[in-house]
Amino acid sequence: MIVSYVTSYIKEIGRQYRSCFSNKHFLFSFFTGIFVFAAALVISSYAVGFATASASNPVTDLILDNIRVYDVDGFFVNGAVIMGLFIIAVCFLWPHRLPFTAKAIALFIVTRSLFIILTHIGSFPTQAVIDPSTQNLIQDVIGTNLYSSLFLGKDSFFSGHTGLPFLMAYLYWDKRWLRYIFIALSIMFGVVVLLGHLHYTIDVLSAFFISYGVYRMARILFSRDFHELSKSGNEASYQWK
Repeated sequence: MIVSYVTSYIKEIGRQYRSCFSNKHFLFSFFTGIFVFAAALVISSYAVGFATASASNPVTDLILDNIRVYDVDGFFVNGAVIMGLFIIAVCFLWPHRLPFTAKAIALFIVTRSLFIILTHIGSFPTQAVIDPSTQNLIQDVIGTNLYSSLFLGKDSFFSGHTGLPFLMAYLYWDKRWLRYIFIALSIMFGVVVLLGHLHYTIDVLSAFFISYGVYRMARILFSRDFHELSKSGNEASYQWK
């Protein structure tokens, strides 16, 4: 029974991929999404570098002032990598969603880049130490520059660890189990970065509101791609008019 279900599911996924990647409209939107996502990562790297070099003095924080620092090095780095792999796997389960998802995440990254350029407050005086020497394998896989940009920069506002899974919850809101998983991940990472004093409280709380705003903007800016989300994999046509 289980084998039959898995086989049927794999065949269905295959049909969806053949349908999508044989459609020129989908291919154009897909590769456009990949391009803007890659461009967003480059923009983010420069923004983090600028924020790190321009970091000013730290400020007080009602929550951080009243809790001690916890060692969250492993959760902060390894947890984020595992979440990233999970997001990639989820994205490729529904190929017709790929263009909108890639563009929405790119918009999220660019929006965050703008914020960290405008707001580069110094790190909280006490915080968990992120030791790069303990994550050599991760650095080798994603590259030292991307690793430094994601985990070692002085880019506080707003928390990407909190905001990205919350955005994913909206992107897959119709998949109840995914919605709950992503919301749980968002809350978990919010707690982790606060326990490690890696973000100010405002960085975490604002991430929920900004992520929702990014989602609403993405629906407007990429309305054609969003329209395909209401369809099943077999019905998605990308025959835009």
